[in-house]
This record gives sequence, C-alpha cells and structure tokens, in this order.
Amino acid sequence: MALRPNPTLRQLRLGAELRRMREQAGLGGSQLARALGINPAHVTQMESGRTGVSVERLRTIAALCMCVNEPLIDALADIITDRDKGGWWEEYRGRLAQDFLEIAEIEGRAHGLSTYTMAFIPGLLQTTAYASAVFARSVPSLPQHEVDLRTSFRMQRQKIVRSGEVPYAAYIHEAALRMQFSGARVQAEQLGALIESSERANNSVRVVLFDVDTLPLTHENFTYVEGPIPELDTAQMDSGVGNVLFDAPAHTARFRSLLARIDSAALSEDESRDFIRSIKKDMESRYA
Repeated sequence: MALRPNPTLRQLRLGAELRRMREQAGLGGSQLARALGINPAHVTQMESGRTGVSVERLRTIAALCMCVNEPLIDALADIITDRDKGGWWEEYRGRLAQDFLEIAEIEGRAHGLSTYTMAFIPGLLQTTAYASAVFARSVPSLPQHEVDLRTSFRMQRQKIVRSGEVPYAAYIHEAALRMQFSGARVQAEQLGALIESSERANNSVRVVLFDVDTLPLTHENFTYVEGPIPELDTAQMDSGVGNVLFDAPAHTARFRSLLARIDSAALSEDESRDFIRSIKKDMESRYA
C-alpha cells in the first residue's frame, strides 16, 4: 500500500492516539510490531498517519496495549470507517495553505466549539466586509484575489454556526469589539451581525470587559473543539507562526480550565447583547 503524502488531521489524530495507547502500555514500537507480526517501520507509519489501519487491527492493538477504554476505541473505529468522507474544504486544497484547511476540518468534525478572541471578532461570526478588511491588513499585503479567496473560505466555514447543528460559544474581549479594521461603519455593521448571531439557536456570545481583573493570562486567540468523547478534544491556537494544535490530555485540560475561568468572568448573554448594542450605537454616531 502506498504511503499517504499528506495525511488529513483525522488520520494524524488516529495515529497519535495509537501511539499514546502504546506508550501508556509501556510498549516500544518494536515490541508492538513483534506482537502484531509486522515490520517496526509499519508501526511508525501507522502512528504518523502515513498508512491506513483497519478496525480489526485497531481492536487488536487496543487489546495488546491493554486499553479498556471502549468509548475511545469505538470513536477511533468511527474515524477509520469515516475516512472516505471528504469535506467541502477539499475544494480549496492547493489554493490555500494547509492551516486554513485544518481549521475547517476540525470545525467540520466538531461536536461543540468554543472560541476566545482578544483582537478581532471570531472568524465564524465575521461579516464579509469585516473579514475582507482583516485579511487586507496582512503584512506584507496580499493581492486582492488572495484576500477574496480567503474571505470566501471564511464565509463557507460559517455554515456550521448558521445551521445551529453544533453548539457554539464565543467569548469576545471588549478590545475586539472596539478594534476597527475598516472604519466605524464596517465595525457597526459587524456588531449588528454579532447581535443577530447571538440570538441564533445553539449560539452563545459573551463579552469579557476591560475592567475584569481575574482573567487568566491568555494573550492568544484560541478555539476549543469538542470531539465525540473528551479524549478526542482538540485546542487550536493562532500564533505568529501559524496554526498550532494541541491534543495531549494535559494541554486540553489546561484549555478547559481557561475556558471555565473566562466563562466565570464574562458578562451574561443578555448583558453582552446590551453592551454590544451600546458600542454599536457609539460607532454609528461617528458616521451619522
């Protein structure tokens, strides 16, 4: 079987979970290979997502690694049987950087989403004009066709929120509500759209005020993605070097703790809507 040149995120995650299962059992790659009757290189390829794993082999590996977490094993089996179902983002492969496709993939497979942003409105809630203005601020400047492509992709991503099928909680710092990327008019329109989004089924928009002094140190924007079981949760963080993903139990536990503290510091949904309306009114007064 030919090796995959570019494994998907789900294939990579399956491999990572197989490696974690083996390591928790205290087995080396060569030991597991011997027990399976395969070449050690094959174990490496499975754990790196470069080659496929059947459901039968998955269950054999789980037994050899003394894994009794049946919900985890079943969830990994679902990843294997779902492997041929590509997402809409595949249409953009070769046109956009891998980071964009990865974000869309984890959102598209999510059972729940939570975001925290400090400098801008979350991408899943941005208007077309606002998103275009954000991309146009890139340094060095992007050509207009690239701005348009990225904006179109972002609008496609929003379908998951508009449908209401996946619970979505957005925690937005006050700074993001006031930060302007293309003037007061675009910002006011964005705030109006944000209020509308907050009233959709399964959506929650909460504001964190400037004067909150109990907020944990979180200088980056991040998204917490719930999987079918907690063990398959993922955290995604924007950074200066691109998209960073975290799936180790210690990391996801940290992000859950951060979200709990942010949740306790944020305004209620009704208070948040009122606060957003007040900033929108201020923005409108600047161009009235």
